[in-house]
Amino acid sequence: MSGHEIDFIKAALDGDWAVPLGPDCDAFEHELEVFVGQGKRVAALVSGTAALHLALIACGVKPGDEVMVQSFTFCASANPVAYLGATPVFIDSERDTWNMDPDLLEHAIVDRLRLTGKTPKAIIPVALYGMPYKIEDILYVASKYDIPVIEDAAEGFGSRYKGQALGTFGHYGALSFNGNKMITTSGGGALICPDDESRKSIMWYATQAREGYPYYQHEVVGYNYRLSNISACIGRAQMTVLNEHIAHHRHMQALYDELLADVPGITLHKAPSVKYDSNYWLCTATLDEKLRIKNEALAYKRIMTSVVGGAAGITHTVDSATTDCQPNTNVEALRMALDAAHIESRPLWKPMHKQPVYCNAPAYLTGVSESLFKRGICLPAGPWVTDNNVRYIVDKIKHAIDI
Repeated sequence: MSGHEIDFIKAALDGDWAVPLGPDCDAFEHELEVFVGQGKRVAALVSGTAALHLALIACGVKPGDEVMVQSFTFCASANPVAYLGATPVFIDSERDTWNMDPDLLEHAIVDRLRLTGKTPKAIIPVALYGMPYKIEDILYVASKYDIPVIEDAAEGFGSRYKGQALGTFGHYGALSFNGNKMITTSGGGALICPDDESRKSIMWYATQAREGYPYYQHEVVGYNYRLSNISACIGRAQMTVLNEHIAHHRHMQALYDELLADVPGITLHKAPSVKYDSNYWLCTATLDEKLRIKNEALAYKRIMTSVVGGAAGITHTVDSATTDCQPNTNVEALRMALDAAHIESRPLWKPMHKQPVYCNAPAYLTGVSESLFKRGICLPAGPWVTDNNVRYIVDKIKHAIDI
């Protein structure tokens, strides 16, 4: 926390502003607009998922349409497509950034045209773990086929490509202020819009799409997606420490890079060049398949009774410890070893094309994302992680390796 949240909230309550609109919402949106730049307008919303949903509506996505979505991502990148009765078409990753492969994207567009006679309605690249995507190449392909780009920059707030903020390259850009992101409004998000007219349209949909009569009349389906003024207060306080948070995450990345440099079999994921200015929302690494971890034989031997990932919500119980696509046993063994040392780590996102809910969706694959998922792990990097914490984590990693 910044230390100013209570002050902002108290001022709002003293002014009787506790509703889903108000001066702090307006101020928060303006502060976001200043931060991302490029003359963009911003609509503050209840989540990054809501932002993607409304962006898809604004791009005219309807039942039966197709949307190109990066496969290597969290489900929130794909689910809004399904909300609209459209079909996500999953695109695999390239190895440099782990994000959407532009060459494969064009191949998929051509193939969908051949198979369906229609171009996809939108393209959703994702800033995986904060790493910028190959946006120039993606925009070139999108322009060639006249398809709007909706950037999923939920994990990439503060990341830049050639100095320009992610979320400002495409037609729309989605941000997230969930509790685990670079800044938080407790829960919340925002949609970066190209101009004032498009922002007004987004906000109309976000406030139940009411027509201009003295009574409630609705001619299209709207949504209750407006961020509350109280949440915006938290966001405004968080904006005062945003640059500190970004600098901290980058410092954590540099420290992991230094301390893991002499550890054989573990490779830290880094930006491919200076053009890719990542916020390093999470520090991620891959384990060589031949790396052996102590107690590896115990991996996947018991059924999970809780979820990996803190307050991750309610889950269904399962009757098997394994699935048809999961991290290698050395990754799971390392996660278990770190957990025993009171260190939370996580596997990488399981690609969407391997999720049972999307098993019938079209997918264009190279094997990159599935290979990374099987070999990758996320390491702690948040604002409360100290240099000594990182040294402790790396020490436990070294201790877990079976020499």
